[in-house]
Amino acid sequence: MPGPELTDHSAAELSQALAAGETTSAEVTRAHLDRIASLDGELHAFLHVDAPGALAAAEDVDRRRAAGEPLGALAGVPVAVKDLLCTVGQPTTCGSRILEGWVPPYDATVVARLRAAGLPILGKTNLDEFAMGSSTEHSAYGPSRNPWDTARTPGGSGGGSAAAVAARLAPVAIGTDTGGSIRQPGALTGTVGVKPTYGGVSRYGIVAMASSLDQAGPVTRTVLDAALLHEVIGGHDPMDSTSIDAPPPPVVEAARRGDVTGLRIGVVKELGGEGFQAGVRARFEEAVGLLTEAGAQVVEVSCPSFAQALATYYLVMPSEVSSNLARFDAMRYGLRAFPDGVELPSAEQVMAATRDAGFGDEVKRRIILGTYALSSGYYDAYYGSAQQVRSLVARDFDRAFEQADVLVSPTAPTTAFRMGEKLDDPLAMYLQDVATIPANLAGVPGLSLPAGLAEDGLPVGFQLLAPLQADDRLYNAAAALERLLLDRWGGPLTPPLVGQVDSLVGPVGTPEVRA
Repeated sequence: MPGPELTDHSAAELSQALAAGETTSAEVTRAHLDRIASLDGELHAFLHVDAPGALAAAEDVDRRRAAGEPLGALAGVPVAVKDLLCTVGQPTTCGSRILEGWVPPYDATVVARLRAAGLPILGKTNLDEFAMGSSTEHSAYGPSRNPWDTARTPGGSGGGSAAAVAARLAPVAIGTDTGGSIRQPGALTGTVGVKPTYGGVSRYGIVAMASSLDQAGPVTRTVLDAALLHEVIGGHDPMDSTSIDAPPPPVVEAARRGDVTGLRIGVVKELGGEGFQAGVRARFEEAVGLLTEAGAQVVEVSCPSFAQALATYYLVMPSEVSSNLARFDAMRYGLRAFPDGVELPSAEQVMAATRDAGFGDEVKRRIILGTYALSSGYYDAYYGSAQQVRSLVARDFDRAFEQADVLVSPTAPTTAFRMGEKLDDPLAMYLQDVATIPANLAGVPGLSLPAGLAEDGLPVGFQLLAPLQADDRLYNAAAALERLLLDRWGGPLTPPLVGQVDSLVGPVGTPEVRA
C-alpha cells in the first residue's frame, strides 16, 4: 500500500485499500499488533490483546474477499473495544479486581455486530473502574497515559480507547459515554468521539453503570470514520428494551456531505466562560468563526438548567450505580473474598469482604452516595428532585433547538491534566464533565472533534449537540468543520509519541498555532 505506514491511515483509507487489493486485513492487523507491542508498554491503553483471535478474523475476511463475497465498508479494518463490553473468548474486567479474569459466555450486541461486519478485534482497552472517572486513573490495573504527553491523563472513563486511537494502536475503537466518557477523552487526546442518541446503539451486553445514561459509540481519528463505525454498531436491537425501533439516521451520507451553508449554530451561554482554560476558549471561538465564514448562522442560546446539570448527574448516576452494582455479591460470579478471623462467615460477611477487596475507592464513593440518595427519607429530597431538574434540562434542549439546528460548546474546560493532579479532589475531577453531562441527562447525541492546540501544546475539543435521533446533523456539521480546520492546519494533529512531526507542532511544549 503506497504512502505512510499502515497504522497512519484512516479507517476509510484502509477500507479503500483493502477493497482495491493494495493490502490485506492480515497485514493491516499485524501492523497494529506490532505497534501495540512497541508502544503500549508506555501507554497502557490495552488491558488484554488478542493477537491470535484478531489475526484469525483478519485472515477469514481476506479469504471471503478473495472468494468474491460481499463485504461491509469496514470489513478487515481492526478495532479496539472498551473493556466494559462482553466478549466471548476475551476477559471483561470493567477495570475492576472484582471481575478479574472473568470471560463472558456471550457477546454484547455491539461486539456481535463488529464481528459480523468483519472487523478484527485487537483487544480490550483500559478504563476507570466500571467507567467511574474522568482520567482512567481509577482502573484497578493501572492508568493509561496520553500520547501527547505521557505525564498526563488521556481523560476518562474511556481513556484507553482514546489513547489507542490517538497513538495509532488501532484505527478505530468503541467507547461508552455515561457523562462524557467518549467525548472528554476525545478532547484530551485529539480524537473524534461520538455519543449517539440514547437508544440508537444497543446496550445489551454492556456492563451497566447508570442504565438511563450509558451509551456506546465510536472513537476515531476522523468524522467519516466515526460515521462508518456508527453505521456498523447502530440500529434497533430487540434484546435491549431501550433500543429505538426506527431506521437509524443516515450518518455516513451526512459525514460525506459536510455543508453548513445556512445551518443555525447555537453557542450555549452556560457551557463556557469562567473556569474554562484560555486556550480552550480561544480555539473554540476560532472554530465558530470558521463555521460563520463557511455560511453558518451563529446565535447565542441560553439553557439555564445546565447550571444544575452536574449536581443532578451526581445524584442520578450514583443512584443507578448503587442499584446496578448490587449484583456483585460474591455469590454468582467474579471475586469471592472471606473476612479475616471468621471461621464460618455469613453470606453478608462474605459479600462485605468481597466488595471491600474488589471495589476501588471511587466505586465505593459512588455506591455510598447513591445508596444514601435512595434511602428512606431522602429519596424525594435528592433523587426525586434530581429527576425533576433532569426534565428541565430536556426542556431547555427542546427550546434551544427551536432556535438552532445544532448546539456547540468546548468539550472539556481544560486540556489534559497531569497524572495525580485531581485524584485527591473528586469534585475537581467531576468538573471535567461539566459540558458533556447535559447531553446524557436528555439523551441527545453529542460529538467531539479536535479544534486545535491550546497554549500548552495539547489538544482542545469542540463539541456539537443535536436533537434526539438527529445524529446526522452532528456528522454533517462536524465534517464541514473538520475540513475547514484541516485546511487551516495543513494536516491532522499528530501526537509527538507517534514519531511524526505535524506542521502545527515543534518540539514538545512549543506549539505553533496558526492565526
